[in-house]
Amino acid sequence: MAAVDYALIALAYALGSVSTAIVVCRLAGLPDPRTEGSKNPGATNVLRLGGKKAAAATLAGDFLKGLLPVLIARLFAADPVTLALVAMAAFLGHLYPVFFGFRGGKGVATAFGVLLGLAWPVALAALATWLVMAKVFRISSLSALTAAALAPVYALWLAPQPALVGMLTTMAVLLIWRHRSNIRNLLAGKENHIGNNDG
Repeated sequence: MAAVDYALIALAYALGSVSTAIVVCRLAGLPDPRTEGSKNPGATNVLRLGGKKAAAATLAGDFLKGLLPVLIARLFAADPVTLALVAMAAFLGHLYPVFFGFRGGKGVATAFGVLLGLAWPVALAALATWLVMAKVFRISSLSALTAAALAPVYALWLAPQPALVGMLTTMAVLLIWRHRSNIRNLLAGKENHIGNNDG
């Protein structure tokens, strides 16, 4: 790998480490999302704490910090392996942000951003899965977990690149791990439904 590749990976992690939820809450004078509500610095918890505008800003920021590093890497004609590493770095930055004590969110919006930048057909397939699951079950976490688990399968079908499939598989495992409290609630029948501000 060239020096520029390492720089792109470092930039991706730095951008991913900007916790949009915390920044939005501080600018809006809202409580720290890591200590209030569900204690998850993500758009759903910000919705609970500050309403739709703050949540929309958080969602957009989390999405863009996944998408932009991949697009920048593409401008530098990065190879598939470097692109996958850039995507993973942005995602890990969101999960474990260096600027905020490594206490990050669950990664759904950022994962969608990097996936859209890497392979838009796979991203659209994952989004369609989320929408169908949300329509049928009305549980955000279940929709996200299903979409994440199927993303590597969609990649094998629509964009069969080893680096992409490997990255998506790793990302899915991490995303499922970050949702372990939601999984416990799902198994216990206690997970909140969409419209109830589940975190």
